[in-house]
Amino acid sequence: MADTDLFRAVSDPTRRAILDRLIDGDASASDLATPFAMSQPAFSQHLRVLRQAGLVAVRRDGRRRMYALRPASLRRIYDWVGRYERFWDTAFDRLGAYLDAEEADGSPDGSTSRTEASPRPSDHPTYDDNPEHDHEA
Repeated sequence: MADTDLFRAVSDPTRRAILDRLIDGDASASDLATPFAMSQPAFSQHLRVLRQAGLVAVRRDGRRRMYALRPASLRRIYDWVGRYERFWDTAFDRLGAYLDAEEADGSPDGSTSRTEASPRPSDHPTYDDNPEHDHEA
């Protein structure tokens, strides 16, 4: 299975919600479908995508199909996201240093006024999250 299948599977909020429900244990397809306002064929398609991505396993229990989470498949996502952890660590370290400096510069009880605690806009770079602005000028 390609990583694109795995990432495509977890990109959908309905499929992530299904995975969240399976954290607590196996569930039938009908139990999983209960909170979702969609047709049975549409919901079955979500289950098929999760199954094809290797995120869930299915077994028969009488007339019911029981689904179980396959957490080992999530490891590839965890490993990929982990490569970006250094960016989070750096940001959290800077935030911690900023808060420590604010506490040291504040009043004796460590509190500061709202204006003192607010960083100046020029203190921090701004990032444009709009993908339409990703082209070179």
